[in-house]
Amino acid sequence: KIIAEARRMVSIDNFISADQILEKRKTVGHITSGSKNLDDLIGGGFETQAVMEVFGEFGSGKSQLAHQLAVTVQLPKEKGGMEAKSIFIDSENTFRPERIVQIAENYGLDPKQTLANIHYARAYNSDHQMLLAEKTEDILKKGDVKLVILDSLTSTFRSEYVGRGTLAVRQQKLGRHLRKLHQLADMYDICVFVTNQVSTAPDTFFGDPTRPIGGHILGHSATMRIYLRKSKQGRRIARLVDSPNLPEGEAIFLVTSKGVTDP
Repeated sequence: KIIAEARRMVSIDNFISADQILEKRKTVGHITSGSKNLDDLIGGGFETQAVMEVFGEFGSGKSQLAHQLAVTVQLPKEKGGMEAKSIFIDSENTFRPERIVQIAENYGLDPKQTLANIHYARAYNSDHQMLLAEKTEDILKKGDVKLVILDSLTSTFRSEYVGRGTLAVRQQKLGRHLRKLHQLADMYDICVFVTNQVSTAPDTFFGDPTRPIGGHILGHSATMRIYLRKSKQGRRIARLVDSPNLPEGEAIFLVTSKGVTDP
C-alpha cells in the first residue's frame, strides 16, 4: 500500500498531462536566503520540489548559507519562510549551533526553539550518509519539515573513492543517492539543499578553472546549480550556472555576524 501510494505521488507507473505538472508547480514554496539579491537570482528563494546545489571553494559561503536556511525556513511565510523544521546532515563537521543562535536572534526568533526545530545527524561515510537520507522519510512523513540540508554532498564519496579506477563505482553510488534525494523532494514537497566541493581543472588555459565535484552525474541531477565565490569586504558573488527555467546571472550578497544579507 505504501509503495502504491508513493508511485501514485511520483507518477512512476503512469503518465500525467502537462497542465497537471503546471498545477503542481504552482504549489512550489520558496525559502528566503536573507538576501533579496540572491532570492531574485533564483526565482524568489530556494524552492521546494527541487535539489538545489551550491558549490565553491573553502570560505565561499556554502556552510553559512546552509545555517541561514535552517533558520529562515522557520520564519512566517510573509517573511520568506515556511513555518517549518529542517533536517541537517553534516558530513564535514561544520554545523555550529552557536551560528544558528546568532542568525535566530537577528530574526527575533527564540534561539532555543530554533535549535529544537533542526533535526541533526553526523554522516561518517558515504554508506552512512545514504542511510541517513533514507531515514529522513521517518521524519518527513510527519509533514512539518520543508528543508533537508546535506553539507556536503560529495566529501564522503571523494575521500573514499580515490583515483580513476574507482570513479565508475563512485559515480554509480552518487547517482543512486541523488535519485533518492530527488524522490524525497518530489514526494514530500521539500527543498533539498546540498553543498559541493570543487577542484581545479589543470587543462584550463582561459576562464575559470574551478569545477564542481561529481561530474556529469551531479551536473545533470541538480535542479539548480549556484557557484559561490569570495569577493572583498565580506562580499560573496553567487552565479546561477544552471536552471531549467531561469537565465544565468549573478548576485552579490554579504556574510556578516548576523547572517546572510544584502550589501
